[in-house]
Amino acid sequence: MCKWGTDTILYVPIPAELSHTGEFRWDYKAVDSCIADIVQALNDAGLYTSGCCCGHGKEDGNIILHDGRELVIPRQSILDIPTHFSELDASA
Repeated sequence: MCKWGTDTILYVPIPAELSHTGEFRWDYKAVDSCIADIVQALNDAGLYTSGCCCGHGKEDGNIILHDGRELVIPRQSILDIPTHFSELDASA
């Protein structure tokens, strides 16, 4: 579980409508550490994200995709996420 308020800096896509340039671009942004690996995996797979929040242990988390879809991560699931996928037991 991440400690609320800890961030991981990721290189993420910025959609044109959210960009100060008015054009699609990439930039470094702080992402809640407990969901950073998920956000990175989605972006690496071409499912570009435009916003996210882990819920900080108080509510469900979410990840917004560029196409408008929202992935909801139930609060309890976030509490069970290791800080990084490398903490998972590979033998399981």
